[in-house]
Formats: sequence, C-alpha cells, structure tokens
Amino acid sequence: MQTNQSFTDRIEETAIAVLIGLMTVITFANVIARFMFNSNILWALELTVFMFGWLVLLGASYAVKKHAHLGVDAIINMVSPATARIMGLISVACCLLFSLLLLKGAYDYWAVFADLPPTSGRWFPTGFDTTARSQSFYEVQDVPMIGLFGFLEDLINYGESYEKLPKVIPYIVLPVSMLLLVLRFAQAAMQIWRGDIDRLVASHEVEDELEAARAKNEGDV
Repeated sequence: MQTNQSFTDRIEETAIAVLIGLMTVITFANVIARFMFNSNILWALELTVFMFGWLVLLGASYAVKKHAHLGVDAIINMVSPATARIMGLISVACCLLFSLLLLKGAYDYWAVFADLPPTSGRWFPTGFDTTARSQSFYEVQDVPMIGLFGFLEDLINYGESYEKLPKVIPYIVLPVSMLLLVLRFAQAAMQIWRGDIDRLVASHEVEDELEAARAKNEGDV
C-alpha cells in the first residue's frame, strides 16, 4: 500500500513540477522573444494560462491528499477527540458533497467538447441529455493543433481537421481534477472514520513536522 501511494505521489508531484517548469520556460522564452527580437510567441500566454489552470486544479486534490490546505482549528483543539472526530466527519461529508457537485458541473461543461452527452438534472445527474448540441469543433484561440491529437478529428469532429487545439484537450482537466478531488475526500473520510486523523486542514502538527525536519537537517550538517 505504501509503495503504491509513493508511486502515485511521484506521478502527481512530477506532473505539478513539469507544469511549473514549462510555465517558467515558455514565459521566459516569450519575454526574450519580445524584448530581444521584437517578436512574440502568439500561443505562449494562452498555453501558460491553461497550464496554470491545470496546476491549480490538480494541486487542489493533491493538497487534500496531503492535508496541506490551511484552515482554522481553534475549535477542534478545544473539544475532546471523539467530538473532534465527529466534527471532522461532518466537514469531510460537506466537502465530499460539494466536490460531487463540482464533478457533475465539470463533466457537463467538458462533455459537449468531447461530443459526449452531458448529464441531466439540475443538482445531481438523473441521466444523460442526448439532445445537447455537440461543440467538439470548438478550438482554443491561439495554441496550434498538435499532430499527436490528430485522431480526434475522426473520433469526435467527423473527419474535419483542426487548425487550433480543440478545447476538449485543455478542458479535460476539469472532470479529471474533480474526480481526483472526490477520491481524495473519500480517502480522507475513511482516515477520519478509522481514527487516523481528526481533521482535514493543516494544523500545528505541520509546524511540528517542519520543526523536526529542520532539526534533522541541522543535525546532518
């Protein structure tokens, strides 16, 4: 179990690091092009915005997994462990419900770009709306089409070629990240239920861990 968790941690951490690195490189290259060569990388800004969105959305679920979201724990620290556990279960239930609503909204928004039917129902899915108009031909504004995604032209665009990147590609992070968020809150709920933790947010335990890591580093030196 620990090995599997470490593997998924490395995947998520690598993805986040790659996004930050690419954002930095693309922004730096665009600055150089603008001020040294009086030119401009037309797609740089839009691609950076997409990457930043991916970074935030994927990072949100990873922070839940690592209990790194900040919060106020003054009341939790004042009550008994049993009460703190109940409060933790209530809070994680609210977060899980909210993330499920986000998942529905994220899928419905992305589905039309993927030539898929969105769900019906205002708050919770009651089926699929097969009358929804496909928007699989929608493209982003500046990022050019990449040959790697050429299969999408026959798969969802009825053989029509894309000049720019189809929106289905950058927006897929919406349902994926919300699904991860649901998974992370479900995992946190199980941890609270088992008594492994009593809260979702970062607490003074984080400060203790940082102090222990700082002391260890000083000892190694």
